[in-house]
Parts: sequence; C-alpha cells; structure tokens
Amino acid sequence: MKSIQFTHSYNKLGSAFYSGDKPKSVSNPQLFIFNQELQKELNLHGTVLNFEDGMPYFSGNKLIENSSPLAMAYSGHQFGGFSPQLGDGRAILLGSLFDSSNFEYDLQLKGSGRTSYSRGGDGRSALGPVLREYIVSEAMAKLGVPTTRALAAVTTGDMVAREGMIPGGIITRTSRSFVRVGTFQYFSSRNDLASIKKLADYVIARNFPEIDNDKSKYRSFLREVIKRQAYLISKWMGLGFIHGVMNTDNMSICGETIDYGPCAFMDEFNFNKKFSFIDENGRYAYSNQPHIALWNLTRFAESILSLLSNDQKNAIKIAEDELNVFPELYEKYWLEEMRKKLGFEVSTLQNKEEKKIIDELLNIMAESKADFTQTFYSLSNLKNSQSNGDDTLVRFFTNSKKIENWLADWRLSINKSEYDEDSRIASMKQVNPVVIPRNHQVEKVIRAAEDNNDFEPFFELNTILQSPYKFDQNKVKYMLAPKDSEVVQRTFCGT
Repeated sequence: MKSIQFTHSYNKLGSAFYSGDKPKSVSNPQLFIFNQELQKELNLHGTVLNFEDGMPYFSGNKLIENSSPLAMAYSGHQFGGFSPQLGDGRAILLGSLFDSSNFEYDLQLKGSGRTSYSRGGDGRSALGPVLREYIVSEAMAKLGVPTTRALAAVTTGDMVAREGMIPGGIITRTSRSFVRVGTFQYFSSRNDLASIKKLADYVIARNFPEIDNDKSKYRSFLREVIKRQAYLISKWMGLGFIHGVMNTDNMSICGETIDYGPCAFMDEFNFNKKFSFIDENGRYAYSNQPHIALWNLTRFAESILSLLSNDQKNAIKIAEDELNVFPELYEKYWLEEMRKKLGFEVSTLQNKEEKKIIDELLNIMAESKADFTQTFYSLSNLKNSQSNGDDTLVRFFTNSKKIENWLADWRLSINKSEYDEDSRIASMKQVNPVVIPRNHQVEKVIRAAEDNNDFEPFFELNTILQSPYKFDQNKVKYMLAPKDSEVVQRTFCGT
C-alpha cells in the first residue's frame, strides 16, 4: 500500500502551539461507515485508510505511518466569558495532506481520549454526537455550505459517562484548517506577539495565498476572514440552520462550519429559535447569528491589532473600518441567497421592492409558524400565474389571505424578470432543498444506534442526504415536519 504523504505544517510552528498528545486505545472498535467519495478527493485511495484496513487507525488503536499526532492549543469566549486555556480536549490532529486539487487539509480524530487540554473531561465522545456530526457535516457539504467533512466513524466498544452510560464513538474529520479565532486569542491573551505573527503568516500562506504579497497583508487577512464569515452565516440563514454554540473557539478562521455539537435545523420558522440546552438566554438563536459572528470577528481583530499597525490608535481605526463593513457585506450575501430562493434574478441586487417581498414572506412565515424548508421547496414548484398548485404552499399558513396576497406581489415581481418559468423553477430547485437533516430524524438515528445497536436508520438517512436538492419517492418521509410527539425542543453538546 502507498504511504500517506503528511506535511505536518502545523507541527513546524513549534511546541507553543500544541501538545504532543497521542490517541488513546479503545477496547473493541468497529468501523461502521467510511466516506469513499472523500477518500478519493483526499488522494487516500491505495492507502491503509480504507473500509477494510482503516479500523485500527480510525479508532486510534494504531498510528498511521508518518503521522505526528498533536492537540492544538487555543482559548475562547464561551457564551461571552473568556477562557484563556482551552485547546483540543478530545481531538488529535494526525497531520495534513493535499487533496486532488492541491489544497491542504487537516486530518483529525475526535473522541480519541484525554489530552493535555482535557481538564476534567474524559476526552471521549458519546456515539450520538459522532452520528450527528457525520450526518450534518456531510449534508452541509452537499447543500453547498463550507464545512468540515467526515471521513469515517467507529464505535469504540466502551461506554462513556454522560447523563447515563452511553456507547462511545470516534469520528475522523477533515478541514482546510482547524485554526480558530480562539487560536489567535490564545497568544494574544499571553501577549505573545511573535507567535501571533507566526500563526497569521502560516494561515495566510496556507488558506489565503492570494494576499500573501499584499503591502498591507494583515489588513487584507482581517478583511478576508470577515468576508468568509459573512458568506458562511448567510448560507446558514438561508437554510434555517442554527449552530447553537458560536463560541470564538468554534469559529474557523478559514470560514468553515465546525463543531456541530447542539446544531439543528428549524422546522417551524421562528426568528428567535434556539435549540441548545445550555443557551438559556438565546445568545446563539437563529436571528442572532450574524450579530454574534461580528462579535467574534471583533475579538479576532483585537487579537491581531499588533499586526495591523505599530500605533495602537491606528490599529484600532483599521480594525474598526474593516469590521464596519461586515453588516453591509452580510446583507449583500444574505440578499443574494434569499433572492435565489425566491427566484429573483441576482443581477438586480439593489431592488428594494424585492427586499420588501423577502421580508414580508419571512414575517408571514413567522406568524404562521410555517415550515421553513417546505415553504421554500413548495414555492419552487409554483407557476408564474395563479393555479391549483398554490395550495401546496398555502396549506402551511394560518392566514391564507395574507400568503395569497403575498403570492400576487411575488408573481408581479418575477414576471418582470427575463427568466422564463422553467429556468426560474430549475434555478430555485438548486437552492431550496427537498430534504435537510431534520432534528427528529437525526434523533431517531441516534436512538436506534445507541439503544439497539441498529445503524440501518443512520445509513438510510445519510444516503438520502447525499442529494438534498433532488426529489424522489424515497425522500418523502424525510421531507415531512415532525409530529407533535416527535418535535425536538432541546439539543446537547455531548461533551
């Protein structure tokens, strides 16, 4: 078998950036899923990382040849309070490698045992969070959202103590970089300016090479991080996705969705919807996500002030100027996303009439508690003129007159467009999914696996979500909103 060509670029930053921890062995690992598509993308075919041979490596019982495991150091604001010492308490970075497009990716085990940063934790993961992250991260990738990816998942044969004794699991995941806002905060809180510069140079060269030669590259760096986060949050909002734990240590510098913990997708639309059990005050509720992203980005800007200018007042001015662009930038990306969802031409982004139509629909949806995903998917199927098909949308609304009036305004707008009806419908179906990982379906998968060692529901749901924008009869039951008895009110981190 061919060896894996790890680069170990993060190791080269020096021991201040990590602890040289190794994964801890488990008693009876079983590899239950392996992502062959991702294996191919990462140029791992022909290596030991395959379904037949990979189990010892995905469980941490055996180290991959040429790997150099470590746990990354970072800090973070958690629900607004700063924790100066966090780090990978249950994750091990094995190394980085290049994919078929020559992009560098990190390879990491999560749930692989205690590290130097575990504090009082056991370093393990229950099986449920492993299943949730695998399902949702892979669904997000297929939905077109920047995200970490899942390569494999194993059961460990060991129980972990949470609200009770639960089967353990380990997920192998990849990312363009596991560096977080909290990684910069770690060195900023220690006034380690040399390490801040070293880290910034590393991230720029790896993830933002197009700005590496800019005269003001650190300002450009801040600008690009802000830009990627604005885009990412707009994608979340366009799908009704709620991350649930947007701490600064859970914000990826390269602009990927990371650390899925208590994440969830909305069923009934509610601007203030939250799921996370520990988010008592709704800090990370749906409508707060853009504001929290800006708050986190402000913490990032604070941590790199020394790079922006030798004069602190000037550095603060530069940071403020860049951060002040975020609201407008986010609005631009969000409007672009919503315009696509409603079938408007993206070329006329400044159309205030269409912005009003978007806002009115969301308000009517909130008033009726209309299902987020089904509303937009049903809208995708409507004709340019009124028809009996309108009932497929109207049925989600308690006030039929309001939605019918809204449809009339919507049709007036789309009929001004150069889009023909078929092109408009086809375009809408590319951004309005048929299926999402609905919370009650994910919960059923977790219950079947944890309680009965039954992984068939997991395999079926994962397969269904591989083509979220394509309708077929096998998807019908996964399209449905939960019954009252199936509604998931709260989600948990599982740490």
